[in-house]
Amino acid sequence: MGILERKRWTRRQVGAWLLGAVLTTALVAWVAVNLAGPEKRIQRLPEHRYGVEDPQFRREMSIMLGPGIVAGNEVVDLQNGDEIFPAMLEAIAAARRSITFETYIYWSGEVGRNFSRALAERARAGVEVRLTIDWLGSAKMDTDLLDEMRSAGVQIERYRPLDWYSWDRFNNRTHRKLLVVDGAVAFTGGVGIADQWRGHAQDPEHWREAHFRLRGPAAGQFQAAFNDNWIKMTGRPLSGPAYFPALAPVGGADAQMFLSSPTSGSESMHLMYLMALTAARRSIDLSASYFVPDELIVQALLRARLRGVRVRILAPGEHTDSETVRLASKAQWGALLAAGVEFHEYRPTMMHVKMLIVDEYLVSVGSTNFDIRSFRLNDEASLNVYDRGFAQRMRRVFESDLARSRPYTRDAWLQRPWHQRVREALVRPLRSQL
Repeated sequence: MGILERKRWTRRQVGAWLLGAVLTTALVAWVAVNLAGPEKRIQRLPEHRYGVEDPQFRREMSIMLGPGIVAGNEVVDLQNGDEIFPAMLEAIAAARRSITFETYIYWSGEVGRNFSRALAERARAGVEVRLTIDWLGSAKMDTDLLDEMRSAGVQIERYRPLDWYSWDRFNNRTHRKLLVVDGAVAFTGGVGIADQWRGHAQDPEHWREAHFRLRGPAAGQFQAAFNDNWIKMTGRPLSGPAYFPALAPVGGADAQMFLSSPTSGSESMHLMYLMALTAARRSIDLSASYFVPDELIVQALLRARLRGVRVRILAPGEHTDSETVRLASKAQWGALLAAGVEFHEYRPTMMHVKMLIVDEYLVSVGSTNFDIRSFRLNDEASLNVYDRGFAQRMRRVFESDLARSRPYTRDAWLQRPWHQRVREALVRPLRSQL
């Protein structure tokens, strides 16, 4: 090989190296941008000044954080797929003017087909049907279901697909679960549109879940929540009586639909939960399908224990869809167990419920997990209900789940095997993404 050939080969190598460096830099930048949290970051706990029933607490929850608390709502809990899916499909079938539906998980299978057919049927009947599904969460959805709905007239938007215009927000997903029919009947909770949510949590193949139906003035806040991401994707706001009708009181519960997003209202869900925990005077009952709290949440729970608040946390047991989350969660239990926080692991199947009950008065339910991803990276929606009767009903549901769970003691935590401790340490750097 001559000198010129060697020089030519060297130039090719330099070009390849430069191209590799550019691609590597671009990849690192993409990962860094997508792993970053919101700019606004809470660094100190709120002070414990009043309880959840105090007018000042309600005033701050309304004015400082989000939509106002509105009276006159009826909230019904739906337990497991046997109650959840029939209620949702019945509401869809009764729609006369509009259906708006936003969800993270939408897969194929019997449940996916049932919902696609129900939405398509209403669209063919002249109902305005709009569907938002997360691009990542609907990755297991067959295109024929999408085609069936689109051909019937359903307007479908897939939230943040991997594309050039959303490359820097790919890690920010919509995790909201919202269904609003005729602007008057609304649903939220933890259920996904997939077959593992069928049944009544009777075995490991059928998950434990809770979803909630609301009628009354707060349904308008559900519609506004759907409108939030619809505008992001289409630029077209929904309006008019088909979506925002006049809503008369139908029940006795005060409620508000609470939103968060890393692009708007970042840290608001986090602050809302911190305020609720800080206000607790007697009891905190938490069903947390994914419990990976940040340091402020841990501090809020520890301070609650110092005030004499009983804290009980129900988490998944051996049946879980994410062993990584379970490891990251359990690594943080030591200080909480030492302070007297009671942990229980649900035994029959995956426990996917997301519910916070404070002082048997405030109940918060919806899509939000007690983890850093929900607080800082996902679009989330949670319904806060201020009603003692509803809270007592949810307390009984919580107690029923505890009866199917196993207490997890501090001794058990201290005696966990070395290989589990190693795995916990390995996943610790990933906590913010779980």
